Order: sequence, then C-alpha cells, then structure tokens
Amino acid sequence: MPYSIMLDAGHGGRDPGAVYNGRQEKDDTLRLTLAVGEILQNNDIDVEYTRTTDVYESPYQKAMEANEAGVDFFVSIHRNSFPTDNAVSGVESLVYSLSGIKLEMAQNINDQLESVGFVNLGVKARPNLVVLKRTKMPAVLVEVGFINSDTDNQLFDNNFDDIAHAIAAGILDTFNQSPAPVPGNYRVQVGSFRNPVYANRLVNELQAQDYPAFIEEGDGYFRVRVGNFPSLDAAVDMERRLKRAGYVTLIVSS
Repeated sequence: MPYSIMLDAGHGGRDPGAVYNGRQEKDDTLRLTLAVGEILQNNDIDVEYTRTTDVYESPYQKAMEANEAGVDFFVSIHRNSFPTDNAVSGVESLVYSLSGIKLEMAQNINDQLESVGFVNLGVKARPNLVVLKRTKMPAVLVEVGFINSDTDNQLFDNNFDDIAHAIAAGILDTFNQSPAPVPGNYRVQVGSFRNPVYANRLVNELQAQDYPAFIEEGDGYFRVRVGNFPSLDAAVDMERRLKRAGYVTLIVSS
C-alpha cells in the first residue's frame, strides 16, 4: 500500500505571506508545492493538496483537511523572512517536537536542500504552530530560503527544478525510496558552492577515493557531481555508495 501525503502551499488568497519587492510568498509556495507533488506522484506516492490555486484557508482548516483525509504525512512549504533584508539566508524545517519520523523527514529534506546550495539552518521545534500541533499525523513545515534574501531568491529561481526534486528526495528518503528523475544521463550531486575553492576541495577529496567526480558550473554555482550514468539503477548504486561514505547526495539528470 503506497504512502499518502498532504502537501500544503503556505498562505494563499487574501494572505500573501511574506512580501519582498513585490514578490509574494504565497506564489512561490504554490508553484513549488505543485512541482514537488508531481515528483512524488511519479514515485507512486498518493498526494493530496490543501490548495492548488490562489485561495485562502486558515491553518486550522488545513490541519483538519489532513486529518479528515487520513493521510500518513503532512508537509507544509513556506518561504522564510527576517526583519532586516539580506541579513540571513538558508533553509530550516519546523516540527512539533524533535523526535520521531517527522524529525527524520525534516532532516532529510534539509540535507537534500543543502546539496542544492542552501545554507542548512537545521530543524527546530515549534509546538505552537497550528499545522504542526493540530495534525494527527507526522508533520513538517519547510522554510525554503528567505524571501527577503537576494541570495536565496536567486537560488530559488535558478535552481527551481533541483529544489523541487530535493524536497521530494528528502521525503522519499524517509520512505526508504529513491526518486526517479526525468530521463537522461544521470549524475549524483554531492555539493553546490558559490566559491570554487570549496568545490575543488570536494572534488579532490572524492577523486582521491576513486570517485569520478567533476565540477559543473552554471548560474553562479559550482556543482560537484559524480559520474555520468546511462541508467537510473547505476546512478542509484553510486548514490548509495556515497551515502554510506557520509556524503549528502542528490540524483540529477540532463
């Protein structure tokens, strides 16, 4: 029997969420939530949504929808904000308490987003958030970068597909599944850096262990990737080797 999950695009309708230079959180979250849901559905996960259009529902209504649907997990996708513009950047996930499978899922999602290039700000307990407190199933709220950080917004826009895949991969990792990327030549991404010094350091470390590592440059980032595999199975085998060696991984294709 497949797992079921309710995906929640934060805010919506009359509630724009955080706003920065005309950019509204509710728009980013809806686009990303639908992309994540499509990937999960392609991996045989039963996906439901609190919203698929620009409508408003209260956090309590969203929690009740998840409870009534009887889903196994609830994941709410947001963008963060800070009182001072461009002062903080990174991703963090929130859970009701730092225990159980919800913590594992939050950590997996953060790890995957870190591999895309975000700063990993960790997992925090927020027992008073309604969508975490009122849901009867394990629930995670993911803050996908700060909307008033130009760095995070550039990363969000330039790597949107990788970000959607990373969130889905974090969820699927918790289910002990591997996501199926779109067809193409498969690579295993091990890191993404703005500073080429760090990318070169990681490549040298991997090559010293006989991994076929290299750097792909684009959009201002230096992505450390391993291999060029013609099949997904071969890429998954390499990903497992790298994970056992302690690396945070993400399968990508081109």
